[in-house]
Amino acid sequence: MNTQMKYTIFNTAWGYFGLVADKKGLRRTVLPCENRKTVEKRLLASLDNPQFDKNLLKPLQKQIIAYFAGKPVRFDASLVLGNLPPFARKVLDVCGKIPAGKTVSYSQLAGMIGKPRASRAVGSALARNPIPLIIPCHRVIHSDGSLGNFSALGGTSTKKKLLALESNKH
Repeated sequence: MNTQMKYTIFNTAWGYFGLVADKKGLRRTVLPCENRKTVEKRLLASLDNPQFDKNLLKPLQKQIIAYFAGKPVRFDASLVLGNLPPFARKVLDVCGKIPAGKTVSYSQLAGMIGKPRASRAVGSALARNPIPLIIPCHRVIHSDGSLGNFSALGGTSTKKKLLALESNKH
């Protein structure tokens, strides 16, 4: 990542949310947390001298604020996933097409990418999703309807809250 990274942290109804982007597009998000410092620490991990920009991706900020206020939103941002392995990019690309209010199982997602026996690998790729919410990995659950894991702040309880928000409002 040799282009200048910029970041912003802004408040939503659920707490502080963070974005990192460069000229090519969005590279990282951190889901809401009550503590701005926690978001900042997770957001800026392993980045070289990122520059704060409160207006970074302002239209996306507005969409995210609306989302956490319970409004139906279709996120619009250029995503940069080029530093991920091809399998992970494919998983995240297909995951990004799961509509709000819907869920698919890990095995269904594996089938959607043409690797029906790769549900564990799908789960591993989702666990490393650098752009949660915009790439809605929270919409992928176990075949039996249980939620499965969630590596973002708040873990499974956050996943459950996101799904509840979407099922009620979208």
